[in-house]
Amino acid sequence: MTAGRLHIIHVDLDAFFAAVEQRDHPELRGKPVIVGGDPHSRGVVSTCSYEARKFGVHSAMPLRTALALCPNGIFVPVDGAKYQRVSRDVMGVFRRFTPTVEQVSIDEAFLDVAGSEALFGTAVEIAIRLKKEVVETTGLTVSVGVATNKLIAKVGSDLRKPDGLVVVEPGQEAEFLAPLEIRRLWGIGPKTAERLHGLGVRTIGELAAVPVDTLARTLGDHGGTLHDRALGIDFDPVVGGGEAAKSVSHETTFAVDVTDKDEIERTLLALTEGVTARLRSAGIRAGTIAVKIRDSRFQTITRQKHLPEPSDLTDTIWRVALELARPEVRGKRIRLLGVSATQLGTPEQISMFEVVDAKQRRVVDATDAVRRRFGDHAVTRASLLNRPLPAPFERDPNSAIEGRIGVPKLPDDGPGLD
Repeated sequence: MTAGRLHIIHVDLDAFFAAVEQRDHPELRGKPVIVGGDPHSRGVVSTCSYEARKFGVHSAMPLRTALALCPNGIFVPVDGAKYQRVSRDVMGVFRRFTPTVEQVSIDEAFLDVAGSEALFGTAVEIAIRLKKEVVETTGLTVSVGVATNKLIAKVGSDLRKPDGLVVVEPGQEAEFLAPLEIRRLWGIGPKTAERLHGLGVRTIGELAAVPVDTLARTLGDHGGTLHDRALGIDFDPVVGGGEAAKSVSHETTFAVDVTDKDEIERTLLALTEGVTARLRSAGIRAGTIAVKIRDSRFQTITRQKHLPEPSDLTDTIWRVALELARPEVRGKRIRLLGVSATQLGTPEQISMFEVVDAKQRRVVDATDAVRRRFGDHAVTRASLLNRPLPAPFERDPNSAIEGRIGVPKLPDDGPGLD
């Protein structure tokens, strides 16, 4: 990471799904388009056009509520395969300017252009050219933030949608953030915001002024991290440019060795949730699932199984993980568990059809939409309420796609370890 100068770009496609539909169907342009399906169903809004947002419609909102707010809205179904194809075209444009592209979802990515300036000019010039080439290639607009780090670039790209360009000069990070509402800062969800409101903190500048020890007493170790972010400090590098991911994995080491089958089952689900969330975010599916088990004697066992049909669904993959783990954990004290997915590919690469219950897919898509808007803790199955989570999840150094995972959602009638 090169500090002290502009070299990080965050790019976010504007109302992506709705924009694709308006591009492909000219009769929808300028009209309130709501992507999510039948407005009389129990689904939620995946995204909507800016014309619909004027009525108060937003992603993760129940479709019935969207219909009440916008009776003249045009409701269209989600076409995931098409959106994935367009996303790949957009990411291809980004890679014309730098190999260091970190795609964080189907419609956004970070770019580090520090090594591209000799070819394409300054980071701002690259951002301008990039915006132009995305329009020329896909007919879509993007909003862009340019800054010295990922945090500031991400906040910037969100400020002037649609088709925005925000540049935060070096040394102006804290001043740029100061007047903004605290929810714009990474790591501040509804509960954390409520605690900060209790301290009289409403803006990021007010957060930066709170002593670190006060934040630590209120928020624990997270308080120090938020204080740094409120000052615009972020050392997280853009990770990209390598080979395509060969695996997606999560593992955790228990603070105390575990024998309880319910806790093992729940932990496997938590790990599977992390893996499948990453698969869906990247638009890929797995053909093989593996579990990693280490017992109290530090003996490590791995078991794997090929899926009948590649999948990115939590229930499908979790059932396989349970099947693999069942004979290996019985009668042992378990120290570590891991779940990994390999043989990765896009739906178009790995299958001509998808053997998945349509209702199950709609539920997954709706849940993902809610979590994207409100955070990982927004949707939790009743079976996990008031239950402690496993010990903090570790990053797997062998995983090409990795990250911490949130509250797992336990299927209410899934298989057990018995």
